[in-house]
Amino acid sequence: MRPPPKAGGAFCVLSPKPVHWRHMELLAKLFGSSARLKTLRLFVFNQEAAFTLAEVAQRTKLSKPAARREVAELLSSGLLRKRGGQAIGRYQANPRFEHLAALDTFIRETTSVRPQDILARLKRVGSLRLVALSGFFTGILEPKIDLLVVGDNLEERSLVLVVRSLEAELGREIRYASFATQDFRYRLGVYDRLLRDVFDYPHRLLIDKIGL
Repeated sequence: MRPPPKAGGAFCVLSPKPVHWRHMELLAKLFGSSARLKTLRLFVFNQEAAFTLAEVAQRTKLSKPAARREVAELLSSGLLRKRGGQAIGRYQANPRFEHLAALDTFIRETTSVRPQDILARLKRVGSLRLVALSGFFTGILEPKIDLLVVGDNLEERSLVLVVRSLEAELGREIRYASFATQDFRYRLGVYDRLLRDVFDYPHRLLIDKIGL
């Protein structure tokens, strides 16, 4: 699928074939805002999972009313299906949705976070010595972590908040590990399995003040 031209919060692809009005309405429902995109990413990237409204709000960092509104729109479009009763209902991507595979491909190809944005957020967690991206960020899922952070006086709570904000934008769990500089040097020296799992696969160093 060709990437669409940039045009505000929505997109339009010119087609040589007539476009049915129902399809136009469907696209309008699917892509309308950043809240819609966050909700889409959550369900499209986690098709086997079912979420309550509270879980959708928590994972996307949306207010509960906003999450309820977005889920209702996606439910009416047919992209989602509801499981369970009214009180404890859960929502999940509908495997019978006609455009699910194409939507999955499009969202995966257009979902990214700029490295400088990641660093800008991480700078608040402590004195960074090394930041490495692997796994999901490099398109190689074999590594067990996606983000490695090494530094001094790292604030774990702040790091968790940064990771959660990235998860809300990307619509999926970010596997991460953090180490104090001294601990990292020791683990590197004994060929720690977790570190090998990062550095033996394609990875990207955003900061390297250790000299790898």
